Amino acid sequence: MRISDMIEDFIKDLFDEENSIEIQRNDLAEKFNCVPSQINYVISTRFKPAQGYYVESKRGGGGHITITKINITKSNYLMHIISSVGDAITAQEVSIFISNFLSYNMITKNEAKLLKVATSDNVLTVEQKEKDKLRANIFKNMLLNLVED
Repeated sequence: MRISDMIEDFIKDLFDEENSIEIQRNDLAEKFNCVPSQINYVISTRFKPAQGYYVESKRGGGGHITITKINITKSNYLMHIISSVGDAITAQEVSIFISNFLSYNMITKNEAKLLKVATSDNVLTVEQKEKDKLRANIFKNMLLNLVED
């Protein structure tokens, strides 16, 4: 297991009893025998609003960080993703979204397979410059159909 994964798991375990946690960047870096920037990296890449977290960071004094878990509904989450996708998306970006959806139980494994197949390069038989645009349209349309009323 990579150190980033261990730090992420440790922080997520702190949420078992609380919706909001406070950590000290330096204390956490010392615990995992890494540099504080490694803690910053984990927090900035794995605790984003799109993943259901609000992060407030204060510099100085060891780097006090407050992370709040936001309880979001499936529909709100999917609508947020739809609005953030934009006009084009790569197959790799779709794969990351699908992975996040699965880890947050937003979609089933069958829905994930359908999303992946429908947006794969094998299916999109248009010129390369058009693939990412077409993929974005298909992906957003499929997500819209997963939004619950």
